[in-house]
Amino acid sequence: MSLKGGSRALALDHFIPYRMSFTSNLVSDLIARTYDALFGLTIPEWRLVAVIAETGGITQGEICQRTRMDKVTVSRAAIALVNRGLLDRLANEGDRRSHHLVLTEAGRTLHATIAPKALGIEQRIFAHFAPEESERFVAMLRRIDAIALELAEEEEQRKAREAATA
Repeated sequence: MSLKGGSRALALDHFIPYRMSFTSNLVSDLIARTYDALFGLTIPEWRLVAVIAETGGITQGEICQRTRMDKVTVSRAAIALVNRGLLDRLANEGDRRSHHLVLTEAGRTLHATIAPKALGIEQRIFAHFAPEESERFVAMLRRIDAIALELAEEEEQRKAREAATA
């Protein structure tokens, strides 16, 4: 498999973006089954609980940016969590069109219960790797994130230039 400058035929199983997606889906499915069985939560609902616990309060738009989930997914998860009494919506003084989402006491209790389970799943998966391998893996993922964001920005700038000259 040659990645630098060499041409090759596309074989999906050797296409790195596909491998990343496939692996991500396997891990997400494992986690989703656990969260659903133990807590009746979907992955998007858990992500909201986790992000809100980390930030103390955040808007849905900010959640979309942090998690890369789309607006509809975030909105549905927020509604479900509010209906379960796990989240509250507070007025956003800085932007009247949005609300800050905060965990209720029940939401904080749920997070405190789930977080160790999440860390346990992570530990079970990565126990098969040396700590240095895991650290390098996370570093590579962060580099991939940065490169993908840079390429997306370049594409947006290209489209803006084309639109301006059209």
